[in-house]
Amino acid sequence: MKNLKITSLLIFVSLLLTFYDQSIAQDAKLGLFEGQSDVGAVVKPGSGTYDSKTHQYELSGSGANVWADHDEFHYAWKRIKGDFLLYTRASLVSKTGDPHRKVGWMVRTSLDGKSAHVNVCTHGDGSTSLQFRRTTGTTTEEIRTKLAGADVIQLERKGNIYTMRAAKFGEPFVTEQVTNLELGEEVYVGLFVCAHNKDALERGMFRDVRISVPAHDKLVAYREYLASNLEILDVTTGNRQVIFNVPGSIQAPNWMPNGKTLLYNGDGLIYTFDLAKGQPTVLNTGAVKNNNNDHVLSFDGKMLGLSSGVKELGGSIVYTVPVTGGEPKQITPKGPSYLHGWSPDRRTLVFTGSRNNEFDIYSVPSEGGPETKLTDVKGLDDGPEFTPDGKWIYFNSDRTGTMQIWRMKPDGSGQEAVTHGDYHDWFPHISPDGKWIIFLSFLKEEVKSNEHPFYKHVYLRLLPISGAGQPKVIAYIYGGQGTINTPSWSPDSKRVAFISNTAATSVSPIEK
Repeated sequence: MKNLKITSLLIFVSLLLTFYDQSIAQDAKLGLFEGQSDVGAVVKPGSGTYDSKTHQYELSGSGANVWADHDEFHYAWKRIKGDFLLYTRASLVSKTGDPHRKVGWMVRTSLDGKSAHVNVCTHGDGSTSLQFRRTTGTTTEEIRTKLAGADVIQLERKGNIYTMRAAKFGEPFVTEQVTNLELGEEVYVGLFVCAHNKDALERGMFRDVRISVPAHDKLVAYREYLASNLEILDVTTGNRQVIFNVPGSIQAPNWMPNGKTLLYNGDGLIYTFDLAKGQPTVLNTGAVKNNNNDHVLSFDGKMLGLSSGVKELGGSIVYTVPVTGGEPKQITPKGPSYLHGWSPDRRTLVFTGSRNNEFDIYSVPSEGGPETKLTDVKGLDDGPEFTPDGKWIYFNSDRTGTMQIWRMKPDGSGQEAVTHGDYHDWFPHISPDGKWIIFLSFLKEEVKSNEHPFYKHVYLRLLPISGAGQPKVIAYIYGGQGTINTPSWSPDSKRVAFISNTAATSVSPIEK
């Protein structure tokens, strides 16, 4: 009898420890997320891990379905109030399994299996959909897109409106929306995986996971600012890494030729950023302390061109200064003058200037001297930049009614369009090897052709210097003004630095 009691006690303790271990695993913090849970009556417990080196999440989960009046799946979640913007690149690990197995983002009122919710998911058969249950225990509804093979998934909340944006990496978003979906002020937000088979476990991989808070409707542009994430993008893979963030506005990173240092502006100052140390340092620009996001390094990296506001001279004025710092030399006599490029031989600067209430592109000797007008058509011409061989100047112009990328010879002749007007394209930057152009694309439904505001949904798009083929989307960003105003390629033409934005309450953790 005594041995039986001891055995029973050991069994009880074992079960208790097992339950305790499972509860810890279910509730453990996971990267950005507060916890993880199996939702609904799953047969096989799921799990989740976060790899701090690759910045990727892996979830495994079973569950019969996310459908009808109840759900079964594994969920990595956090609680959020107010509006938000969720982004990830997601995929199922296995190439086999139920066609309806799925991964994606989900927003729920509670962790109850019958909870009201909305999700954006990609399925095993490649289909992509926006699914939602309006109230607890009611039937799930679905908006299925024609998109196949989506691996870029975004879900945005604005009040009671939920917007899905999904894409196959490299292509623009397909968008769907559900309105009047009341899930409550504070909701569960997270990544999920469902096997669509109660006896199976499916694995989902998630990278470039971002949870952002967009600008509120009453934000006053150029007076109020969101927080800033300084990110580095691998141009070939599209992988993103957050390397620094601040609660205010920093803008327009340049990459120095040494490959070890970035340069950006913030609060009127210029900062250098040591990539190895992860620390910024103020660069001495003397009395010139109203610098904006149009600053450019010479090709040899020895000189820095600045654009700095001087009210008495009409606005932004172009200056040059040694990259080591010092008292800048004034180049343009009046504003507005916004610098965008140096010639490879360092003798010429190209800038956007407003003269007689018309913005055109001008060149000027880098030591100072008379301006030469290079464009003279109606409309805004902006963002001029020399190619590394000095044979072309690329720029953006809305002379057709749509902002497009154009190019011309250094004397202003041979002007021709490079992009074709699907979006409003700004700020072409040519890779140091001379093979590629990267530029910023705004959505026509969000901005006018002559505007490039803060805090919009934008793409970074890549095009061969030849202009052949369709531009490829290599980053899907919440940003705009200040994201990539200036040349920001790494010296080896493999990476690009840029700024993304969010409210200060949700800056992304630094990914070392």
